[in-house]
Amino acid sequence: MPLTFSRSDNAIPLVAVAPTGLAAWQNGLSPAQRAWVKVNGFDAGAGSVLAFPGDDGAPVLAAVGLGDEKARRRKRFVVGAARAKLPGGDYDLQGIVPGPDLDEAALGWLLAGYRFAKFAASPPPRARLVAPRGVDAPRLEAIAAGEALTRDLINTPASHMGPGELEQAARDLAAAHGARVEVVEGEELNARGLPMIHAVGRASDRAPRLLDLRWGDAGPRLTLVGKGVCFDTGGLNIKPGGSMGLMKKDMGGAATVLGLARMIMVLGLPVRLRVLIPAVENAIGGAAFRPQDILVSRKGLTVEINNTDAEGRLVLADALALADEERPDLVLSMATLTGAARVALGPDIAPFFATRPEDAAQVARAAAVVRDPVWELPFWDAYEPVIEPGIADLDNAPKGGMAGAITAALFLRRFVTDTPRYLHFDIYGWQPTAAPARPKGGVGQGARALLEALPGLLDL
Repeated sequence: MPLTFSRSDNAIPLVAVAPTGLAAWQNGLSPAQRAWVKVNGFDAGAGSVLAFPGDDGAPVLAAVGLGDEKARRRKRFVVGAARAKLPGGDYDLQGIVPGPDLDEAALGWLLAGYRFAKFAASPPPRARLVAPRGVDAPRLEAIAAGEALTRDLINTPASHMGPGELEQAARDLAAAHGARVEVVEGEELNARGLPMIHAVGRASDRAPRLLDLRWGDAGPRLTLVGKGVCFDTGGLNIKPGGSMGLMKKDMGGAATVLGLARMIMVLGLPVRLRVLIPAVENAIGGAAFRPQDILVSRKGLTVEINNTDAEGRLVLADALALADEERPDLVLSMATLTGAARVALGPDIAPFFATRPEDAAQVARAAAVVRDPVWELPFWDAYEPVIEPGIADLDNAPKGGMAGAITAALFLRRFVTDTPRYLHFDIYGWQPTAAPARPKGGVGQGARALLEALPGLLDL
């Protein structure tokens, strides 16, 4: 469903009110309207709404509460939360100064219209918003559409989103925006020097593949790499049932880079974009790779397998090595990679790693502006020996359980040796409970922060 602004010329005023401004706002109302505020107990709490009916019962004015400063720190997209509570109609948002707060309110409204309706009908909210004065409406619509793509891909179950379907999603995106896609599939992965992608996916009856999308002919080279494990059983180190239940989202990194790529292409950023997605299913079967196997990567580094459930870093490693050979200006990987990242920061905050402090600072500043929370973790060199098992160059699952997100990031960094600038995001990709503009289910993380940061990162 399109997440776009209304084009109505006859919209209902929707006034955003903070508790500190409630009295002043009421002073401008009629006596009957002030009485309506009182009888309904409207206190401008975060996401609260109040519609004022006209003579025919239809709303002629509405208010949305912004909440106090503490509530606004705790909640994002509070204006978006109002969308489902308002009567049907077109609204004109007022009371927020143009800038990041207004952008967040308008984007939150768009995202609150998202529904995953592939398998069951889910009508969109009836309240619509005219693009507020002072926002870049096409940009916000492009961001919302990219986020919707990410959510749709994550929410689609593995029965309908295997490596082939993920390939089709990439092809559809490319066709819509004048990009081109090359696919390396099945046994050809070995012939083309992508052996670890093949090893992880070879036990499935759905062939593993590498998706390689390119767009743009001029500008800095930007390469996005997304983990596309369409379902993860854990392999022979099988996950318990409780841990396997959400593994349709293990391709959340791929979904997020495709959503980000869509934003970049729609907005026409002057970059040479490349998107690499190793798309596999980590299945159980006679052909599955085994604990204690040693795999030889595209980079030539050998990897001892100490847990087949640490497969994401293996497929990313070959893709990153391929990306590195081109020496782009910036390599960025996104993956639902480690449970350790969730233990450290929970589901809301995406940890990231950067090889240059100035790049990390740029991303952190951008994330704060667009309210897309991220937090830098270090490529901590002192932990390098932890990922060296002795009988191979690298260990895919070091023992001990400490600093799991960092050791995984260090593993990936070993495959980006010729490109000085590398960013890695260890995302969750899932909203565990419904929140304003974020229903329970798949969600993008880090993409909006990166889109905001790219002009500074690449001198665009």
